[in-house]
Amino acid sequence: MTYIRNTLGNKFKDKCVLCEIGKASHEKDEENLIIARGENVFVVLNRYPYCNGHLMVTPYAHVCDLADLSDGALVDIWRFTQRSIETLRRAANPDGFNVGANFGRVAGAGIEDHMHIHVVPRWSGDTNYMPVLSDVKVISQALTDTWRELREHWK
Repeated sequence: MTYIRNTLGNKFKDKCVLCEIGKASHEKDEENLIIARGENVFVVLNRYPYCNGHLMVTPYAHVCDLADLSDGALVDIWRFTQRSIETLRRAANPDGFNVGANFGRVAGAGIEDHMHIHVVPRWSGDTNYMPVLSDVKVISQALTDTWRELREHWK
């Protein structure tokens, strides 16, 4: 998506943003908004969230489809999706979740060459009129505050 390329384009020019974030040193986890790391996947806050706590469970491997994941990465992506839901329940007590992936640009993928699973916490009444107006989204908490809270609750 244009906003991803324009915002992150200078930092990760001609590189996959998810690959670059995943291979960065652990000391940069807060800067890169990484909540947790596993052997095959990492969990990162979405910089352009639909709502507070919008996470992406991302394999380290640069693949665009679930079918291309190793068996270990496939197991880990779903284990970390489950742990993401558990963490969000402890930290934010949402009423429900949207969990899913967008494969290909026509399906809505903003980063279509590096698959990831979205975990989006939802609350009763959390929809508002802002997304209708120029695709504006209102987020009520700074990403760094959300990062600290979720890191604290990750077990």
